[in-house]
Amino acid sequence: MDSSTKIGILGAGAMGSGIAQVAATAGHQVVLFDTQTGALNQSKSKLANIMARLVEKKRITDAESYAIQGRIAYTDNIEAFAGCGLLIEAIVESLDIKKKAFAELEKVCGNQAILATNTSSLSVASIAAACRHPERVLGIHFFNPAPLMPLVEIVPAVQTGKAILRASRELIDNWGKVTVLAKDTPGFIVNRVARPFYGEALRIYEEGIADFSTIDWAMRELGGFRMGPFQLMDFIGNDVNYKVTESVFSAFYYDPRYKPSFTQKRHAEAGYLGRKSGRGYYDYSEGAMVPAPNTDEAIGYAVLHRILVMLINEAADALYLNIATREDLDLAMTKGVNYPKGLLKWADELGIDVVLNRMEDLYGEYGEDRYRPSPMLRRMVRRNKKFWD
Repeated sequence: MDSSTKIGILGAGAMGSGIAQVAATAGHQVVLFDTQTGALNQSKSKLANIMARLVEKKRITDAESYAIQGRIAYTDNIEAFAGCGLLIEAIVESLDIKKKAFAELEKVCGNQAILATNTSSLSVASIAAACRHPERVLGIHFFNPAPLMPLVEIVPAVQTGKAILRASRELIDNWGKVTVLAKDTPGFIVNRVARPFYGEALRIYEEGIADFSTIDWAMRELGGFRMGPFQLMDFIGNDVNYKVTESVFSAFYYDPRYKPSFTQKRHAEAGYLGRKSGRGYYDYSEGAMVPAPNTDEAIGYAVLHRILVMLINEAADALYLNIATREDLDLAMTKGVNYPKGLLKWADELGIDVVLNRMEDLYGEYGEDRYRPSPMLRRMVRRNKKFWD
């Protein structure tokens, strides 16, 4: 596939619109479909505003702006997908709805079209099973906002054909994205490995060790993360983040490591969704002040190291279970969620034995499977090896 390939996008929400912009910027003719004409009009209007800002900043020329916008056709007629070489679904995270959509897509597109889902945590194999030709289905998971976030997780189902996988990854690479290959397991790489960033921060808060501001300060100022976990959850939306956590938890047969938090659930139930609702863990109303953190470094480093070893343990376990390669695991976390370092490289710097000892201390203190150390950590320490030897 090359820039002559016609790209179809199902869903004109923020993600679908962003993917359409990426494809059009790469030179493709794009068909953006949605059943709601209001969503299509809003998508078109937002793209015009984005293009105007890019021209104003001299990132693109007027001619490039018009060309990009001109390559996107907005439609509520699904038959317009005929002739598309790649179709990317970006609709609500519901397995039943996605399966129905894929069965319908297969009827209107050509036999050679590749069908991709942008799901962040659902089974690609299950979605593919809704099709007569599941071998042409795979996951192509962009991160929001798609035009700005470099990472794309490429997720083959067990049914996906090797040629389909290769062609899809090459195309997304040609769009200037950083692709990583992930096994079709809940959360893939990023949404699986990142769970402790939120979950352990919530647990630390619930235990009364530190408040929201202090935990965020520790992760930002001492750990080098761009945003603290509560800032980030407010940015993502507590409803969205909670649903992903709940989805990963149930998909992993209720493994305690991914157990959701009542604190987050209650915030979501109260409508404290974060920035989009004006209140989350912080108050975003005009004139509201962010509570000052406790900048005691002993508390700060205790918070940082507890969350960090949980993240490293999760990355080590993903490597142990062949979810992705060492390279792709570290790349995914730095490019997908802007971590200051790859977690496996970070483990080497801290000392894998230090990480293992801390995990064993947590496991001994709490007696919960949530804190069980990955066999990969034990193996590396036993062999006196580093992840990046």
